[in-house]
Amino acid sequence: MRLRVVPARTGAQWVREGLRLFFKQPLAFAGLFFVFMAVTQVLGLVPVVGNFVGLALVPAFTVGMMTAARHVEAGRFPMPAVLLKAFRDSPAKTRAILLLGVLYAAALFAIMLVASDDGKLAALIAANQGQITEETMKDPAMQEAVRNAMGNMLLASILYLPVSILFFHSPALVHWYGVPVVRSLFFSAVAVLRNTGAFFVYFMGWTMVGMTASLVLLMVSGMLGSMAIATAGLLPISLVVASMVMASLWPAFRDCFDTGEEQPAGDLAA
Repeated sequence: MRLRVVPARTGAQWVREGLRLFFKQPLAFAGLFFVFMAVTQVLGLVPVVGNFVGLALVPAFTVGMMTAARHVEAGRFPMPAVLLKAFRDSPAKTRAILLLGVLYAAALFAIMLVASDDGKLAALIAANQGQITEETMKDPAMQEAVRNAMGNMLLASILYLPVSILFFHSPALVHWYGVPVVRSLFFSAVAVLRNTGAFFVYFMGWTMVGMTASLVLLMVSGMLGSMAIATAGLLPISLVVASMVMASLWPAFRDCFDTGEEQPAGDLAA
């Protein structure tokens, strides 16, 4: 298995392939993504450990969505069982993907801890009956809390960038090719950094897709004279765009690594 260095325009190709795969089976991709989100929401109800477990399942879920993309690419319908693909091979691979998940969850918890405002903004909003009005925004305490929250969001985004680079390809490397966890993180980082141009175009492409979807939603809401439509449609639109992004992960992995005869064809039997 060798690393491939691809031209920057390949990033746009990954976006197009993600869209193509999604629209071949839109209900399947959206449904699979919704199932995982529902599972994480239920886990979040469990005190203390629920959110951590939900985040720890993200690498396994990534393998499931990549498997779904491979099924659609091969002309097959991805059944819900693909979400469990990461747990259906050898015990060693299951342990590895779970360890990867624990590391991912720990990294995100560390970021949230560093970028937390200790709930100050939420407390101020709650004190105003959940309303953010022009009057409440004149409050110096509210203004400071909003500035701090925006700064913390920027800090969290900056801190998440290296995490995303480390974990972008690692679930696929661990599951399909048995790469040890630490080496998978290293190989993932090298693959992304050696293909910075392609991944920049890829990121900008999905940013444009998300902005376009939001703009269309706002235009429809404006034409109908009801901002409630925009509010109600924001979450479904976000889920659909996220599903499209997940559909593009397999093409990105496939093009970054020359696997030769190691291509996991047997995976399509899952």
